[in-house]
Amino acid sequence: MAAAPYGSAYLLPITYGYLLMLGGEGLTEVTKHAILNANYLRARLQKYYKILYTNKNGMCGHEMIVDFNEFSLKVGVGDIAKRLMDYGFHAPTVAFPVHNTLMVEPTESEPLSEMDRFCDAMIAIRQEIDDIMTGKSDEHNNPIANAPHTMQVVCADEWNLPYSRQKAAFPQPHCEKYWPTISKIDDAYGDRNLQAVWAE
Repeated sequence: MAAAPYGSAYLLPITYGYLLMLGGEGLTEVTKHAILNANYLRARLQKYYKILYTNKNGMCGHEMIVDFNEFSLKVGVGDIAKRLMDYGFHAPTVAFPVHNTLMVEPTESEPLSEMDRFCDAMIAIRQEIDDIMTGKSDEHNNPIANAPHTMQVVCADEWNLPYSRQKAAFPQPHCEKYWPTISKIDDAYGDRNLQAVWAE
């Protein structure tokens, strides 16, 4: 850990403390809940998306991988991840371990209401994807391609997009609003050029 320039020495003690507090029985119990939660999401979403790496009974482990490869020529997984911000979610792991996928790990701590809210968002995004795929929405000017929608964009005097501000920033009535501070960025550039921003 000391050799890693941006590593955190607290990672292992936190994990160790978590295991000590749970003990063997507790760890078994939270593992069961994590697997149950992941399979609840899988069961709700498998009608709308292809789910990778399920077993012979169609079940997944503590995480599930949602495959977007069938849409990748018109809709990028990074754009879908950014669209989740408009729905009030931080994006799950993108493109790992499979290209053009989201890896969703609800863990043992997510309540049913939050998992349902996530599923509702993913189902609504699937409709937005279908609108792009069928030509109902413009391939380059749509809620997914323009996501995330910042407060500055939504509250500006001018609105030149072919969909409403409501659709952009409050796509569902129960949206727990998180306002992203910036819209599109060049992800590849950001991955290769770490920049620390210090508050004065």
